[in-house]
Amino acid sequence: MNRKELDPDSSPTAKFGVLLREAREARGWTQEHLGGLIGYSAVHISAVETGRKPPTSRFVKRLDGAFETDRFEREWRQSGQRILFEGFDQYAAKERESVAIRIFELDMVPGILQHPDYSTAYEMAPVLRGEATQEEADRRLDVLAGRQRLLDRPATVHAILDESVLRRRIGGPEVMARQLQHLEELAARPRFILQIAPYTLGESRPFSHSVTLLTLPTRTMVGYTETLGRSVLERDSEVVARWAGQYDRLQVDALTRPDSVAMIREARKDYERHAR
Repeated sequence: MNRKELDPDSSPTAKFGVLLREAREARGWTQEHLGGLIGYSAVHISAVETGRKPPTSRFVKRLDGAFETDRFEREWRQSGQRILFEGFDQYAAKERESVAIRIFELDMVPGILQHPDYSTAYEMAPVLRGEATQEEADRRLDVLAGRQRLLDRPATVHAILDESVLRRRIGGPEVMARQLQHLEELAARPRFILQIAPYTLGESRPFSHSVTLLTLPTRTMVGYTETLGRSVLERDSEVVARWAGQYDRLQVDALTRPDSVAMIREARKDYERHAR
């Protein structure tokens, strides 16, 4: 029987999978037996143990009940998976190996393009509302900082931002001015393309959700999008090809690179005036 060996340091999902497999085998339980105890199929257990499916809160709590411990929930919390969308870890693994990243963002600066002050302001808001802990916010910022180092690789990044990204204040005018200055600096990089999709596109804008397209070393593409509390890593070639076609159209309809940078610069100067 083939057995997939995971490197527990490769991702939080892999680390959890190794932990689960070791705990199950220490009890002498089969995947079928454990699945019967917690109300999941053996296929599901296998998918978690091999890192193909991330654990959910419900799954983790049932594991702790079956094993009469709290170690699974502790690992799940410490790994940061609680503070990320389910399935995001799988996307992040693809993002790390990608050779080209194409982003469309609807209402805020994409994570990997954020200035630290902008990120901090955004992540602190749920803490102030009582919806997250400081520890969770700090963990999200750590994960984001790791992703931002992707920009130092020789990968091509093409970002199209809706004009609303420039107008929506995160952290106040000073923070916004620093963020837009950061975008201007990124736009000057040779392998970085930045465009703005202006309000005047109206209904012609093809996307109603944020979308990311990743080109992998094999030249295959995957897509990623998020809804409220859910994420989708799209591998279906027809769906991804349709998204890519829509992205190409948006690229043509969006402002040119010089005009986009000019709009960002004007918005930055407006924030700077309000920050005085």
